[in-house]
Amino acid sequence: MKLATWNVNSLNVRLSQLLDWLGREQPDVVCLQETKLEDEKFPHEPLRSAGYAAVCAGQRTYNGVAILSRTPLADVARGISGYPDPQQRVISATCGQVRVVCAYVPNGQSVDSDKYRYKLEWLEAFAAWLESALARHPRLAVLGDFNIAPEEIDVHDPGLWEGRVLFSQPERAAFRRLLAVGLKDALRVVDGSARLYTWWDYRMNAFRRDMGLRIDHVLLSEALAARCKSVRVDKALRALERPSDHAPVIVEL
Repeated sequence: MKLATWNVNSLNVRLSQLLDWLGREQPDVVCLQETKLEDEKFPHEPLRSAGYAAVCAGQRTYNGVAILSRTPLADVARGISGYPDPQQRVISATCGQVRVVCAYVPNGQSVDSDKYRYKLEWLEAFAAWLESALARHPRLAVLGDFNIAPEEIDVHDPGLWEGRVLFSQPERAAFRRLLAVGLKDALRVVDGSARLYTWWDYRMNAFRRDMGLRIDHVLLSEALAARCKSVRVDKALRALERPSDHAPVIVEL
C-alpha cells in the first residue's frame, strides 16, 4: 500500500500538477492540505477520471483538507471530536483496512502570538483525540502538514531556527506527545539518521540552497509501522514552475 501526503498550497493552482503526479506515482491514498476551496468547488470530476474517490473539508481562501483514495472511502468524519473549531484542518476516513487521518496543524505565526497559543491548544486536543482513535483503529495512519520539525536533523540550520515557530521546544514537545499515544514517525522507523526536508520557503532561494525543514509527516500505529518499507520525499514537484512550497511525502507499506 502506498500512502502520500502533500500540502498543495491551493488546489486550484496545483490541480494539473496533482493530476500529472497521480498518473505517474499511482498512490493508493493521498492526503492533501491547504486546498483553500469550499466543498462545493472541490474538483471531484477530474479526480474521479484519474481513478480517485475524494472526501474533503474545505473553506474559502484558507486551510482545507482532503483524502483521495483508489478504493471506496468509509466512515468519513470531519474535525476533532469534542473540539469545536471553525477552521477546516482534519478529515478522517477508512480506506480498506486502514483508518486514515489527514491533518493540517496550525502554523502558529510566531511564538509570542495568539496563533501560537491556539496551535499548542489545538495539538493538545489532537493528541487526546488520536489516543481515542487509536484505541478504536489499530491500523491508524496520520498524515499531513504538522508545521513542526521534530529534531535538529530535520532543520537545515538548527541554531538559526531554535526558539522560532516550527522548531520551538513547546512545539517539539507537542509532537512527542503525538508519538506517545502509540504512533511512530515513519521516516525514523526506516532510517533514524535520514536528512530529508519537505518544505522550503519561497524566499531567499531556499529550495535551490536546500534550506529546508521536515514539517510534513506520516505517523503510523505499531501495526502499520511494522509493515513500513520505505519513506521518500518527491522533490521534483517543488522544482516545478509555480510550485507549492511543500513536496509530497510517500510511504510504502
